[in-house]
Amino acid sequence: MSKAQPASWTEFLESQSKLPYWAKLQEFVKSERKAHHVFPDQSLVLRALESSPMEELRVVLLGQDPYHGPGQANGLAFSVNPGLNLPPSLRNIFKELASDIGTKRTESDLSDWAEQGVMLLNTTLTVRQSEPASHKGYGWETFTDAVIETCAGLEQPLVFILWGAHARSKKQLISRPNHLVIESAHPSPLSAHRGFLGSKPFTQTNEFLARYSLPLIKWS
Repeated sequence: MSKAQPASWTEFLESQSKLPYWAKLQEFVKSERKAHHVFPDQSLVLRALESSPMEELRVVLLGQDPYHGPGQANGLAFSVNPGLNLPPSLRNIFKELASDIGTKRTESDLSDWAEQGVMLLNTTLTVRQSEPASHKGYGWETFTDAVIETCAGLEQPLVFILWGAHARSKKQLISRPNHLVIESAHPSPLSAHRGFLGSKPFTQTNEFLARYSLPLIKWS
């Protein structure tokens, strides 16, 4: 586990590390790193939690698995390191952002969102280079489902943004009525025109936060 655990997640991480699946998962990832290029770097695997202490959470935005190209994955869902071409999904996210709030964004690293309480959580936290979904089904989903359930159990109102069928399947983990769930198609070029573009998730999020007098997210 990372040494940079935020205090509010420490108890959760320690409890997960004692469950049988965790040791198997870590052994799998360790063996994968020995045999293949695996992203992101080990120090960034838990970055979504490290960047989003529970008490500062405002939004949980779900992705699927990390980018699988060299230098792209930085531990935050949909975020890509500076200086690289925008992945197609992120390009569509920025297109919707411009349409929704009228501001153009070019910075591909979404760390500023994370610093404002937006947890950018992939449901699988590692991937083999050039092989999307290659670490699916080895235990990460057990961990991230527990993260989602823990977030959903918090008393403070949260926004859960679920893009695409995979993320939307997690809606069943979010039961408290004080949260807002925003659903749409995935921003991928294959599906963005089926309901993602024009869905105004950024405005919806801030309108919800404003109702509870919570800090708004500066998206751009």
